[in-house]
Amino acid sequence: MASHLVKPDSRNCKRPRELEPQMPDSPQLSCLGKSDSSFSESSGLFYKDEALEKDLNVLKKYMENTHQKKVIFSKRKSLPCIAPLLTTVEETPQIISARVRGHFPKWLNGYLLRIGPGKFEYGKDKYNHWFDGMALLHQFKVEKGTVTYRSKFLQSDTYKANSVHDRIVISEFGTLALPDPCKNVFERFLSKFEPPAITDNTNVNYVQYKGDYYISTETNFMNKVDIETLEKTEKVDWSKFIAVNGATAHPHYDKDGTAYNMGNSYGQHGSCYNVIRVPPEKVDLGETIHGAQVICSIASAERMKPSYYHSFGMTRNYIVFIEQPLKMNLWKIITSKIRGKAFSDGISWEPQYNTWFHVVLKHTGQLLPGMYYSKPFVTFHQINAFEDQGCVVIDLCCQDDGRSLEVYQLQNLRKTGKELDQVYNSVARSFPRRFVLPLHVGLNAPEGKNLSPLTYSSASAVKQADGKILCSYENLYPEDLEEEGGVEFPQINYGQFSGKKYQFFYGCGFRHLVGDSLIKVDVVNKTLTVWREDGFYPSEPVFVPVPGANEEDGGVILSVVITPNQNERNFLLVLDAKNFEELGRAEVPVQMPYGFHGTFVTI
Repeated sequence: MASHLVKPDSRNCKRPRELEPQMPDSPQLSCLGKSDSSFSESSGLFYKDEALEKDLNVLKKYMENTHQKKVIFSKRKSLPCIAPLLTTVEETPQIISARVRGHFPKWLNGYLLRIGPGKFEYGKDKYNHWFDGMALLHQFKVEKGTVTYRSKFLQSDTYKANSVHDRIVISEFGTLALPDPCKNVFERFLSKFEPPAITDNTNVNYVQYKGDYYISTETNFMNKVDIETLEKTEKVDWSKFIAVNGATAHPHYDKDGTAYNMGNSYGQHGSCYNVIRVPPEKVDLGETIHGAQVICSIASAERMKPSYYHSFGMTRNYIVFIEQPLKMNLWKIITSKIRGKAFSDGISWEPQYNTWFHVVLKHTGQLLPGMYYSKPFVTFHQINAFEDQGCVVIDLCCQDDGRSLEVYQLQNLRKTGKELDQVYNSVARSFPRRFVLPLHVGLNAPEGKNLSPLTYSSASAVKQADGKILCSYENLYPEDLEEEGGVEFPQINYGQFSGKKYQFFYGCGFRHLVGDSLIKVDVVNKTLTVWREDGFYPSEPVFVPVPGANEEDGGVILSVVITPNQNERNFLLVLDAKNFEELGRAEVPVQMPYGFHGTFVTI
């Protein structure tokens, strides 16, 4: 049951930062009052100075488009328990047929592949954090209107070691593996000083390099998989090819298949953020990421406290890296085992620092000299980025409070009643914002004025006295999105519109701690279309274009929709991407946990 277009944004947008009062560095900000603009439509009649008139028109535009700077926390009551969506399930290795209601388009043929945690304990040992669970691979095969399903646990070395010992042997993001209880006290004490093993439990996303599919997380390991059988075929270590300690699970791709990613490195000179390029084709059949190169290294602002990041932006010519004040304390992480703490203990939100944008020319690896920054925010997923009139435009899902990682402890997600409401109401919502980075800012560029030439965006970029550019965002949504709990897991028509000016993106609304609706956002007209079914929780939407379609939203949306209600069935949903009307669903009698990311592979 889909609701339809809602009202456009009647709320104020961003005004130039130079017109605003000084804000405290902390994101716990008081709201600014709305602008009291007194300029009429005919204001130009009262001023004979053309330059002044132009400035006043710009001023008018921004004062009419202010936004309130605040951290948005939705207040909800009586949230339903979702614990069954975050508990261990059995794998379904044998192919089962789904019951189709409605129809799946005959042109839609391929695999919807998804990944996420599916096992949360071994013996008496239990994982603490949602991100820690063992990777469970899901496959929906759609062919000529029929749908089948299967799932398998990734046979990672971590999964096998834990299974053999029936306990957690290798530490994960939020769970420290305890010493072997069979050892004596002295041996257990000494084991604290052994370097921790790095997990290969890659449970975040499917990625593609040179035509092969891998399952990735953010460590140095990836697992190559056969997408037809869901079997692991090879384990790949980034650090054997280039000097990085890991890479994101959200690479970007050029049309020719060249892949770009980012990964950190840690050395005696401090930590660096590295832009990685992987060639599009194999020289030998047995290759994996051979030929990968680091094309640019960006020094972190603090040697021992680099920024945590989950994704980055890419246009036709540029990589955009966002250095945000969600910090990784390397000393804490290195000593976590000795201190008896999980890796996650070393990550902290430090809003006394700003958020910085670094722009790299991707064909040469040159880091551009412009220094762009904004007030502190955190982003996990970029939506899209493109170039226009000498600027890079980047759209992101943003939060003004970076403590959400702490909240996603399993004990919090499994709460009920008022305690569950309290957890949800403590998490800042995520909203889509646009930043504009003018690339050609000369020494003589005026200070205190908006340098963005883009008349269609209220995002501003203002040169400061020290030469740095303060970037203030434009909200890309109507205020109705606040009622939907914000949006995350953004997806676009990537094949045709990645790195280009675009109009639509798709995501999950978050009126709960996991997605509880599917949302289509029109970033031009600032309208929403929402699909929701009470008691059901849809996954990240995946856009699949109709073959030969030229329209940006000419295609379908696929999402795996699950429920904690044991009397209802989980299903694969297909929506018409244009109007968000349901075309069909494929029901399976299988319990599934809520997962992270996935992709559609045409066959």
